[in-house]
Amino acid sequence: MSFTKKFSALLLSAAVSVPLFLTGCHGSRGLDPFVIPEEFDTSRNYEITFWAKNDTNKNQTDIYHQAIEDFQTLYPNITVNLRLYTDYSRIYNDVITNISTNTTPNVCITYPDHIATYRTGTNVVVPLDELFVDPEYGLGGSEVRFDAPTVDEIIPQFLSECAFDDAHYALPFMRSTEACYVNKTYVEALGFTLPDVLTWDFVWEVAEAATEKNADGTFKVNGQNVMLPFIYKSTDNMMIQMLRQMGADYSTDAGDILIFNDTTEEILYTVAEHTATGAFTTFKISSYPANFLNAGQCIFAVDSTAGATWMGTDAPLSDISEENLVRFETAVRMIPQADPDDPAMISQGPSVCLFNKGDPQEVLASWLFTQYLLSNDVQIAYSGTEGYVPVTSKAQESAEYQDYLSRGGEDNDHYYSVKLDAAKLLLEHTDDTFVTPVFNGSASLRNAAGQLIENVTKSVRRSETVDDAYMEKLYADIISLYRLDGGSSTASVGKAELGPLPATSVALLAALGGTWVLILAYVGREFLKKRKK
Repeated sequence: MSFTKKFSALLLSAAVSVPLFLTGCHGSRGLDPFVIPEEFDTSRNYEITFWAKNDTNKNQTDIYHQAIEDFQTLYPNITVNLRLYTDYSRIYNDVITNISTNTTPNVCITYPDHIATYRTGTNVVVPLDELFVDPEYGLGGSEVRFDAPTVDEIIPQFLSECAFDDAHYALPFMRSTEACYVNKTYVEALGFTLPDVLTWDFVWEVAEAATEKNADGTFKVNGQNVMLPFIYKSTDNMMIQMLRQMGADYSTDAGDILIFNDTTEEILYTVAEHTATGAFTTFKISSYPANFLNAGQCIFAVDSTAGATWMGTDAPLSDISEENLVRFETAVRMIPQADPDDPAMISQGPSVCLFNKGDPQEVLASWLFTQYLLSNDVQIAYSGTEGYVPVTSKAQESAEYQDYLSRGGEDNDHYYSVKLDAAKLLLEHTDDTFVTPVFNGSASLRNAAGQLIENVTKSVRRSETVDDAYMEKLYADIISLYRLDGGSSTASVGKAELGPLPATSVALLAALGGTWVLILAYVGREFLKKRKK
């Protein structure tokens, strides 16, 4: 074969093989839809991976390990490998990267906003509706080897969070909401009476009063050089909840972006006003609310109920040194409300999704473990580590859980009163919770909501002017940063959700581009040779 023919064959091979390899790597051909096997093949051994999130709470890690050990006793042919992450964003990024090579975990603790993006791959995430009701292997099925809850025993509000695009793509694992942890001692020292339901007007008024200083520059309320009266941990939740309470738009289920409205601007001007006086700041700017609260340097600290063990004078997970600790009475309240007679607060917390692997038996093994995470033993044990609540009525109504709730204050560890008060807050107000629409890109919109508040707060602290021109530019910057077009922007936001391509994908695309350059060069050379003849 001549050099020319060999080179032509090589280029043709490269031109064909690289796109095919690229297609296979990115899984664009997808997986076959999962079909429930008629029976679980117990003659096979299965090894499944479980990705979960844990901060510094060793008790939660111990519960994961115990759950896996107990499950493997029931199913000795299923080995569960646990991989722990420090935050949900790392799980999200790794799942996105691994979708392309079909190396996702089998079971993953995540959020519905993230699952919406995982589903951009064909049949990547398993829809669970048929599994819920399968008589043998479904929730509480006859062939399940433990006392699993039925679908009717999952709290409806929590289960509904896992449904979008006409199917359920996850099971709720734990649920929390946000709470306002209050230094009641300082509120009363400032001459106020703490109401049962906080309003934004009340919080702003008290926070402003707390900025008053002595002649020597210390703050009157605490006698210290530092006082950050109102600190908000998750400003995305702050914006979302304020919009909901004020009856303003955020987005539609179809992915229409509606957040850039007059109410949003009103909220941002309020944030600017109280930032300018030193009454308000955020976690991203100033650090953890709990640290300032426990040091007597904060009055209103808004954080998740799942963070209750960090909050208060006797908090078991307090991060500050003993000499900096200030004793005060800690009260737990709903987040501030626009209308105390019509409260609204966000429902949040991790869910569990199931990834398709092309092997129905392996998926069924993973589903059995997923169910086990909703058993009473796991639900009650895990909820006891923080201000989480179990997601099933089966666990919530059990004698064991009711006994746990009744013993608040018996110690400052398992029965820490602030932690139990935070859990009771959600239990008592489950009907007042809401969730935001889920679509491919909803996580980006959530980030944008918080960034609006963060940017305004930073700008005021830098002595920048916040006016109509500033707001116009802010909106444009956020739209550009998160690729929000203000309309039906599911597609454009989805690109932002996926983030940068993995290195392997970049290399393959580069190889493909190089191949076509060589092809064009060769064709051009042959054309010139023929012209010369």
